[in-house]
Amino acid sequence: MARQDVKDEVIHLRSAGVDLGKRFLVACTRVPSPTRPGSWSLETERFGTTRAEIRRLLDWLADARVEVVVMEATSDYWRSFYYTLQPHLNLRLVNPAHLKGIRGRKSDPSDAAFLARAGASGMALGSFVPDREIRELRDLTRRRTEVVRSAGREAQRLEKELEDTGMKLSSVLTNVVGMTGRAILEALIVGERDPRRLADLAYGKARKKIPALIEALDGEFTEHHAFMVRHYLDEIDHFKGLIAALDARIASLLAEHEQDLGHLDSIPGIGRLAAEVIIAETGGDMAQFASAQHLASWIGVCPGQNESAGVSRSGRTRPGNSNIKRLLGTAAMAAVRNKDSYLTAFFRRLSARRGGRRALVAVMYKLAIAIWHVLHDHVELGGDYYAKRDPERAMRRMIKEANSLGMTVCFEPIQAP
Repeated sequence: MARQDVKDEVIHLRSAGVDLGKRFLVACTRVPSPTRPGSWSLETERFGTTRAEIRRLLDWLADARVEVVVMEATSDYWRSFYYTLQPHLNLRLVNPAHLKGIRGRKSDPSDAAFLARAGASGMALGSFVPDREIRELRDLTRRRTEVVRSAGREAQRLEKELEDTGMKLSSVLTNVVGMTGRAILEALIVGERDPRRLADLAYGKARKKIPALIEALDGEFTEHHAFMVRHYLDEIDHFKGLIAALDARIASLLAEHEQDLGHLDSIPGIGRLAAEVIIAETGGDMAQFASAQHLASWIGVCPGQNESAGVSRSGRTRPGNSNIKRLLGTAAMAAVRNKDSYLTAFFRRLSARRGGRRALVAVMYKLAIAIWHVLHDHVELGGDYYAKRDPERAMRRMIKEANSLGMTVCFEPIQAP
């Protein structure tokens, strides 16, 4: 075979790489050598992480006249650097998993030089970093999710405390800290122990369960239990107050996105809270994603690709955005419970061949596609969007299912009254 010399493709003549740490960073510039044409000169410098040092880094990079700067998203250390440098430089924040140096040559200067070479060749693809308003909204929605989980954990601890008393209140009531459960617990704390009087505090539909409540409230509730239950209830109330404050703040920031929130709410399985998280994570602007498939890939719900020598191996989904991915999993489980939904029929048909878990991921993928179309086109899809989008395909599917049962079907348009 004839030998062919291939030169590395260079897109940016002057590039830089920044390897971040908590206390210091190492920056490396890669510029054409002034003495040897066709070669490159590397210069490495170490900086601190204070604002004054970041400004010194900015001046150093400006003096080198770099065209692109590549920086890894290391923990949360990248935030202050990115926000300070981004308005002045062509800065690309990259996922560390996408760019790895050569094994056995690991050091901070070599990492910085590798990032500079990746930036010069165009290998470094920048991550999506939203505007300040969306970043603040992200902080609020993510914090609200954490607080809701914390409140749920306190309720679980309260249930465990009740198990120590021998009372089976959680076996009768769906929500122990709801109106009926709260009234019963407050009465127990102040000293009421008669199961009949306690059961008579039930509200609404729970009054149908009074006989079961009488049996469930037969236990030994001591002063220690009263102290612990009071503590858990106070913690739950504290978290509810935090959630209410976060809800108000989120609502004020989302005032301009009411139309998109309403459209997202029309997607099966997506509610108001889920729509708020989607806007916070994506920014609500689909210009960042070239197509619906790009959004699904960014979330991490599209099929992976693993092919070598003509053989396709199992391709797992990528990690992606864990916040939306977790949300879509919950939304998919809710969507497939609707018997009249296209997604339910799709899930059942696919789960019979590929299994329930893969079918659920496929439903998550379809929800991601729907989210892109809703935010890109600013339209309301509705639960029957997929059937209306391609009615012929829906009819072919119905005919095929009818034929499998030994029957035929005939479609006629509905006459207008």
